[in-house]
Amino acid sequence: MTPLHELADVIRSKNAGPFIVTFDILFASEETFEAVRAAGMINRSAVCERYGVSDNELLGFEYYPFARAIKFSLKRPVGSGGPGDFDCYGAQQHAPLLDMPALPDSSPGD
Repeated sequence: MTPLHELADVIRSKNAGPFIVTFDILFASEETFEAVRAAGMINRSAVCERYGVSDNELLGFEYYPFARAIKFSLKRPVGSGGPGDFDCYGAQQHAPLLDMPALPDSSPGD
């Protein structure tokens, strides 16, 4: 399995208001983006499982071919900066995606 961090050029997260964190996964080439999309391993249910959330907490999950990107958002368990918040800016929430399996083999073009 090829992990996402070996294929994506950018994997990031940030606040989208005080109660939502948004995620961007960007690919340098159309070939790699299409290989990841065709493999179907990065999907709505896989993201829910990875983050331990229900489908209701995942706000959108979209592939954007024109931008070679995958975007989704998650509801925050507590408001940004509130008691119990461990990442005020949401900038570290992408970490669980780094080792997420994205392709069944190591070659995007095979």
